[in-house]
Amino acid sequence: MGAQETLKEIFDAADIIINGERPWDIQVHNNQTYARIIGQGTLGAGESYMDGWWDVEALDEFFTKLMGVNIEQKLRKNPVMLLTILTGALFNLQRRGIFQVAEKHYDIGNDLYEKMLDKRMTYTCGYWKNAQTLDEAQEAKLDLVCRKIGLQAGDKILDIGCGWGSFVNYAAEKYGASCVGITISKEQAEYANAQKGDLDVEIRLEDYLETEGQFDHIISLGMFEHVGKKNYKAYMKKVHALLKDDGLFLLHTIGSSVRSGGSGDPWVSKYIFPNSELPSLDRIATAANRLFIMEDLHNFGADYEKTLLAWEHNFVTHWDEIKENYDDRFYRMWRYYLQSFVATFRTRRNHLWQIVFSKKGVKGGYDSVR
Repeated sequence: MGAQETLKEIFDAADIIINGERPWDIQVHNNQTYARIIGQGTLGAGESYMDGWWDVEALDEFFTKLMGVNIEQKLRKNPVMLLTILTGALFNLQRRGIFQVAEKHYDIGNDLYEKMLDKRMTYTCGYWKNAQTLDEAQEAKLDLVCRKIGLQAGDKILDIGCGWGSFVNYAAEKYGASCVGITISKEQAEYANAQKGDLDVEIRLEDYLETEGQFDHIISLGMFEHVGKKNYKAYMKKVHALLKDDGLFLLHTIGSSVRSGGSGDPWVSKYIFPNSELPSLDRIATAANRLFIMEDLHNFGADYEKTLLAWEHNFVTHWDEIKENYDDRFYRMWRYYLQSFVATFRTRRNHLWQIVFSKKGVKGGYDSVR
């Protein structure tokens, strides 16, 4: 079976028509697209899209439909093509590449993130339970974290992977906490330091394994995806050493129902998140075993679809204001990233977990906060 026939079989199963008229139908502009995808898997699919070889009006629907069919079964005779669909274990981390994700992703330009994110520059899933806007959803998420750890004025908090400082600034401003935020991104550290004003906030350009001190509570929002399964136990041991005996640790992470294998997705690794890996719940639990008690597990992964769509809307709306610093290929790459990830949460392939841990168990039991 030729490359075009193989892809047509996949698309037929997903109700996608090549050069069809519906928003989710693929428009192929270069006939070499089929061979490129067959030969290079997801890397070929993503790069050929970036090169303008094919288009889809509604990329999120296109990926959603592809993820809704059992493509693995249909491609059992074509193992190379098993890599072409953005499902399953997308990422893989090696400790020696720890700073690559900062340089490749988080340091590409604060102007991009200022236009795409909420007013506090929060690059993690919002909490849309009672929210109507992205700003409201992100404020609600930050407050949810504070309430889940029972934050009190004067508490000393560590934020591992603090981003542009949204949580530490919120916790210091709204709750009177004393906050330390660590990041491996130079751009994020400079921005966060410029934004903290007179708040009791310290921002460090620092790897978490180098952090010292004792903290009343520790939180980590959207950083664990970059730790990697080989380092989960070391990560948990470090958090355990930094956390006071009666403190709480809140882990906020994207997760996958599928255990990651040894290889990551080539396109995502090359262009979006180098050396990263989505954890599975059992691997998190195994790493935390004998160090922590899991007090609470909250999955609101469906909210990531709304968050990503809001980011994509902001990115497209404000593109003209920042495009002089990027190019059209970047524009296509970034939309491909955001909308393909929408599909992973819409189809519940990926999740967003907030997990609250204690070291010795909360006396009398932990009251879940929603």
